[in-house]
Amino acid sequence: MAEWSKTWSFVDGAWVEGNPGIIGPRNHGIWQGSCVFDGARGFEGVAPDLDRHCERVNRSAEALGLAPTHRSEEILELAQDGLARFDKDAEVYIRPMYWADQGSYVGVAPAPDSTRFCLSIYDTPMPEDAGFSACLSSFRRPTLEQAPVNAKAACLYPNSARALLQANSRGYMNAVVCDALGNVAELATANLFFARDGDVHTPYPNGTFLNGVTRQRVIALLRSAGYRVFERVIAASELLEADELFSTGNYAKLLPITRYEDRDLQPGPVYQKAREMYWDWAHS
Repeated sequence: MAEWSKTWSFVDGAWVEGNPGIIGPRNHGIWQGSCVFDGARGFEGVAPDLDRHCERVNRSAEALGLAPTHRSEEILELAQDGLARFDKDAEVYIRPMYWADQGSYVGVAPAPDSTRFCLSIYDTPMPEDAGFSACLSSFRRPTLEQAPVNAKAACLYPNSARALLQANSRGYMNAVVCDALGNVAELATANLFFARDGDVHTPYPNGTFLNGVTRQRVIALLRSAGYRVFERVIAASELLEADELFSTGNYAKLLPITRYEDRDLQPGPVYQKAREMYWDWAHS
């Protein structure tokens, strides 16, 4: 049995400690993958953009054909109630999720009226900002015609796992994944930025990857500080010419990329300024 960190989950109207069994082999969510989730962070007594994560999980549910059972404001209140069960400065992951219990239309499509909800909050340390390595993956992000890329859907993550396993086999920690046309989309687990000559560049959210909550926040902060941030089509070759590379995401917030392919990089001034501004904003 796995030793789970401190965990509280709200399911079926009550808070339950630990990792409760809430799904079985006949449930649609595990059999046909009708599961969506979102992930927010609590750390140092703050939970930045928690309301936006609660809103997005409902949009994800609707995109997958589920029927949200809680208003986003209710999820926010539940999350705040759950956070009170942890130490004020605890580093926790906040994960609301929906799935279907039953299927419709030969059992493959989810039955909206069988939608279930769970909110899980658990201790998990924030990664240190020492940075990570990355390489270019041969796997691609699907388009909306191929997969529910407009949702934070669990069924999308096996593709990210393939990219991560491939990168790990080459000695890297993460992978840059391109879209169907071969342009840069994102990292396997986070959104991607690079800086060159003082300007900031990030892939245009073209519908093949989620326009991350932390991504949007960092863009706004950088622009407010006077940086020019270009959301545009980016060729993979451009990453080899970047002055610095960094990621944004809910799990780690901001991290520098200290090695890309055979290039060694240092955490640069743009990354350091972005991280400083984000932490200041989060505590404001």
